[in-house]
Parts: sequence; structure tokens; C-alpha cells
Amino acid sequence: MTVLPEPAILSAFIVASLVLIVTPGPDMTLFLGQTINGGRARGFAAMLGATTGLLVHSMLAAFGLSALLVASATAFTTIKIAGAVYLLWLAFQAIRHGSPLSVAAGKPSRASLRRVFAMGLGVNLLNPKIVMFFLTFLPQFVSASDPDAAAKLFFFGLFFTVLGAPTGAILVLLADRFT
Repeated sequence: MTVLPEPAILSAFIVASLVLIVTPGPDMTLFLGQTINGGRARGFAAMLGATTGLLVHSMLAAFGLSALLVASATAFTTIKIAGAVYLLWLAFQAIRHGSPLSVAAGKPSRASLRRVFAMGLGVNLLNPKIVMFFLTFLPQFVSASDPDAAAKLFFFGLFFTVLGAPTGAILVLLADRFT
């Protein structure tokens, strides 16, 4: 069983992932807003909640897509094509409408770190774009004929999370310097 993808595929995945990770979205908006309004600890709590959500999405996508692959390689290929079109549409929308990141001035709330973690987890788990992202992004790097496709899907989901966590931590630390 070979879980690690070929170096060229892994390199392409890293580049694509980093572009997606630094693109602002609801998770980034939440943890940067929490950092600016409540400090570094609240920013990290929100970021860790969102990261936990990514782990859940990784597992669900890997198991769901691998079940689809077992049922029909054609359906898996169709998901890959639809996913590529969806990712291009997201890129077009991001270019057309710009970033949704904004932080409104106001009195900071006194939410506990546990509650902020739960907010990060909830924002991530309830975001349909994240679900679609995992269902459309991960399959682009796995062949339908690969006997280890399920393991590779899971690897890519975890690897995306591992790439995203330090990036989020750096953003929280940078945002904390502005407060």
C-alpha cells in the first residue's frame, strides 16, 4: 500500500493548497476578527476550532469519495470534472468580487476560549463551501484506478490541514501585533 503520492503530484497539491489557504474565507475572517477584538488566545481558539473542522471534513470526504470510487469509477471521474469546474468558478468569483475579509469596529465580547473554539468548529463544519471544496479539490490529485485511492484522499485531507495550521497561526500572530 502506497499512501504517499508521487513527488510531482504532491508538489502540485502543495502549490494549489497554499493558494487556497491564504485566500480569505469565513474561517480566516473569524480567527482574525477574534484576534483583533479579543487577543491572541481567542484567535488561536477560533483557528484550532476551524482546524478541527478540517480534520472532520478530511475524514468524511475520504470515506465518502472512496465509497463512491468503489461503487463507480465513472461517477468518481464525473465528480473530478465537476470539481475542476467548481474550483474555476470559485477562482473567478474571488477575482470578480474580492475578499470578504472585514473587521468591524466595536466593543469586544467576553466569550470563553471554549466558546470561541466551538464557533470556529461550527463555522467550518456548517460552511457548505468547505464541504464542496473537499469533495471537489481532493479528487483532482487521485486517480480513479489507484488501488490506494481512499488512503491517498485521507492523506491529502490531513496534509491540507497540516499546511493550513501554521499559516493560520502566523496570521493570528501578525494580527495580534496590530491590536
